[in-house]
Amino acid sequence: MNKTIRHASVFALLLVLALLLRATWVQFYDGEALADNKHNRRDAIEQYAYPLGDIVVAGDKVTGSERTTGSDLAYKRTYTDGKLYSAVTGYSSQVYGATQLEGIYQNVLDGTDNRLKSPADAVTRKHADPGNVVTTLDPAVQKAGYEALGDTKGAAVAIDPGSGEILGMVSTPSYDPSKISGSTDGEAWQALTEDEDKPMVNRALRQPLPPGSTFKLVVAAAALENGLYDSVDERTDSPDPYTLPGTSTVLPNENASAPCENATLRTALQYSCNNVFAKLAADLGADEVKATAEKFGFNDDEQDVPVRASESVYPAEMDKAQTALSGIGQFDVTATPLQMAMVSAALANGGELVDPHMVSEVTDGDGSTLEDLSDASSHRVVSESTAEQLTSAMQTVVDKGTGSNAQIDGLTVGGKTGTAQHGENNSKTPYAWFTSYAEDASGKQVAVAVLIEDSGAARSEVSGNGLAAPVAEAMMRAALR
Repeated sequence: MNKTIRHASVFALLLVLALLLRATWVQFYDGEALADNKHNRRDAIEQYAYPLGDIVVAGDKVTGSERTTGSDLAYKRTYTDGKLYSAVTGYSSQVYGATQLEGIYQNVLDGTDNRLKSPADAVTRKHADPGNVVTTLDPAVQKAGYEALGDTKGAAVAIDPGSGEILGMVSTPSYDPSKISGSTDGEAWQALTEDEDKPMVNRALRQPLPPGSTFKLVVAAAALENGLYDSVDERTDSPDPYTLPGTSTVLPNENASAPCENATLRTALQYSCNNVFAKLAADLGADEVKATAEKFGFNDDEQDVPVRASESVYPAEMDKAQTALSGIGQFDVTATPLQMAMVSAALANGGELVDPHMVSEVTDGDGSTLEDLSDASSHRVVSESTAEQLTSAMQTVVDKGTGSNAQIDGLTVGGKTGTAQHGENNSKTPYAWFTSYAEDASGKQVAVAVLIEDSGAARSEVSGNGLAAPVAEAMMRAALR
């Protein structure tokens, strides 16, 4: 063979081998990075090439799909009552991705989940019909919470104590996910992300704040469970005024004339006596309070409903004074409204906490079940005796104490108010809390927690009973209507 031809052939073969090596590298090593690259539109084109499946509330779809024009993304997401359900659905955007249930179940909703494919679909690579996500929400409870919160900055969660089903989850101010679902919604996205009120933050799950006096239920549970006191009607050893251990700082009570000195747990909850619960926490010690708090769900960084909730924290490594402050839901204690609803739900359910969840099942396009999530697991938090005593004391709070705005004719209602300090030296408007449960004559129950982060009210007008209890009352009434 001619030498020149031989050299040319070898060179050509090397070029072919180089191309093969490069193609192999791109396919097997760079493929995932290229697929995830924000400039690669193939995934978005595929995702929005067909109508999406739906999120369902009480048999009705609260989502939909709309044909687009002038875009390579054929369909975009639409929402029915978007502001009402945004804390549950999240958003599905052609540009900004997906959150909440839209994000968790994206593969089901866009038809790419392998469980949706028939054997024939797998062979022919036919796009499967999308599936649907069926929620546990009660639209009446959801609407009652949303309307009651109104223009305030806050959140509310309602749970069925016996099943763990989330009946309502509201965060305000809200937003309409339809406004950011398309490919030309940059201005709307910027307005939402720059809004100081953070309407896209799910305050029910994702913004833990000091729970204030609602945390006293946890401390009371710890005192009973650890045998510090045998009954909610036994007098405690609680001087008033109470000085924080190792300091000269006197801890005041909100109501200076309340009968808080050596008060029983029932009376201390009724009047929200700081001296009683601060001393209880100090006497128990941080480890014992922490152990009880964790049974209720605190310090769980994997709390999924199935949306991941932020961790509610009971801190470690505190001195005695800090431990005392933790007993009234201050220092570094934080909680989400979901967490405080879990506290009331566990007590209302005889001390058994059923894992809260807001999806009952995932189905294919024909309605056949792909995943049944209705049978949630549970664990015992406190004894039946402790739960019974504390729910009785919570009824006293509503009937005769600081939670009177939660009273509902014909229902047994128990609750606990809370006002939590905000800002350095409590310089900002406090947070208002209320956690509660209600039961009708048939035994049907609901547990609700409400946080009012900012109502615009004057500082002197901020209270759990004045601001948060009416929201809980509306949701409980709707649940047990």
